[in-house]
Amino acid sequence: MAKIKMQNVRLSFPSLFNTSMFGGEDTGKYEATFILDKTAHAKVIEQINAQIGVLAKEKFKGKVPPEDKLCIKDGDDADRPEFEGSYTIKASTKKRPLVIDNDKSPLVEADNRPYAGCYVNAIISLWAQDNQYGKRINAQLDGVQFFKDGEPFGDAPVDPDEFDSFDDDDEI
Repeated sequence: MAKIKMQNVRLSFPSLFNTSMFGGEDTGKYEATFILDKTAHAKVIEQINAQIGVLAKEKFKGKVPPEDKLCIKDGDDADRPEFEGSYTIKASTKKRPLVIDNDKSPLVEADNRPYAGCYVNAIISLWAQDNQYGKRINAQLDGVQFFKDGEPFGDAPVDPDEFDSFDDDDEI
């Protein structure tokens, strides 16, 4: 496995404190998708692609699996505006990953960070899969560090000002 450290990348689809759900069923995996800007993260993208080449050479006699079997994807090919001009890399693990704040203190779900849309530092490990499920290059999620706030993805939370104030004596 080859460890890769990504800095100041955007977080999407995080399941860091609980295992993810797919089709109404628990996958048994913690996971996240990281958005890497093609320009700002060019060096780490190069590093990822180089490691994919090394793993393919070691495991698949130099033949890199097709793009749909790689953990890194061109965001311009996705139907998600937040992925445009970027690459995405999805990483998962069956063991809960390390999740820490920018001061390295542990974070819990109640801290409400990291969240989809914020910026994080992340450590992943690339590995080659060659079994009955096929040949792929996957990314294992090792740890995530909250870096800074960003515009949240998805629906905005409800603003408390949308509610009216009332007393216990008021009838509705």
